[in-house]
Amino acid sequence: MTSSSTETSPAFWSLGNGRGEIADGQVFHHSGEEGWVEVETLYSAISRGTEALVFNGDVPESEHQRMRAPFQQGEFPGPVRFGYMNVGRVIGGRVDLVGRPVFCLFPHQQRYRVPASAVTPLPEGVPPERAVLAANMETAINGLWDGAPLVGDRIAVVGCGVVGCLVAWLAARIPGARVTAIDPNPHRQAVLESLGVRWAGSPEQDDHDLVFHTSGHPGGLESALALAGNEARIIEMSWYGRQAVPASLGGSFHSRRLTLRSSQVGQVSPQQAPRWSHADRMALALSLLAEPALDALITGESPFSELPAVMQQLAAGASDTLCHRIHYA
Repeated sequence: MTSSSTETSPAFWSLGNGRGEIADGQVFHHSGEEGWVEVETLYSAISRGTEALVFNGDVPESEHQRMRAPFQQGEFPGPVRFGYMNVGRVIGGRVDLVGRPVFCLFPHQQRYRVPASAVTPLPEGVPPERAVLAANMETAINGLWDGAPLVGDRIAVVGCGVVGCLVAWLAARIPGARVTAIDPNPHRQAVLESLGVRWAGSPEQDDHDLVFHTSGHPGGLESALALAGNEARIIEMSWYGRQAVPASLGGSFHSRRLTLRSSQVGQVSPQQAPRWSHADRMALALSLLAEPALDALITGESPFSELPAVMQQLAAGASDTLCHRIHYA
């Protein structure tokens, strides 16, 4: 199959000023290459924290290149076609993949063409509707790898968005671990309890071996530091864009010999990198989504045509929304 490099399909564009629109996006051109696929999108999902920063034009200039999504079109602050949670069905290209549902780190767009190596077939038992959580699960896995939890660890997760809930869910499966997910939003309690994780509305004892901060708010980092016990590790998984983040590194920070470490999914955790590729990590993330209880993390759905208005609402501030799914049928 051949096509023009100027071929387009409807896509969502962030304008970088708190507004977005549906306009043409490149389908991409792989004529004459072996191993490409054409995908018709079934569902995409909004990565609320990162996409809100992009939508509002809050990506710092110093991070414009490092923050590029794998198939981004346009440049920050905008207009930019940005996103990385796309589940579709292969409709052309590599014969063994045609007809199969796949996950791809592609933005919100109806149809696209990419190298076959850029898609991961969904495992048996993982429905396309749930597979939109794959990028969040991949982030949670990398955070756990960076934190290196041990059997019996006392673990706190501060901030219960999708990534925080997934970190807590994974950590709760470590034998003997005591896991507490902390978020002031009382609506998170039912979600976390459905995942088998204990919820608390505010920080409790400061005896934790390991603390993950995933709230995206500077005050959450203060809570994470306060929860850490002697020699504890704090894994910072939030990204703040241009926002300044004060941290209390006085007081008992040094006497407790705390370790504050960043975690970012763009690179495989150094502990695993000698043996694990990005593709390996994504395949693991998708396999873990076979658990039906994780459907609790998808709290809304809208048609693709409404995405500009939905993104404006989600980027405006506080909401009970976890993962908002977009459907293309």
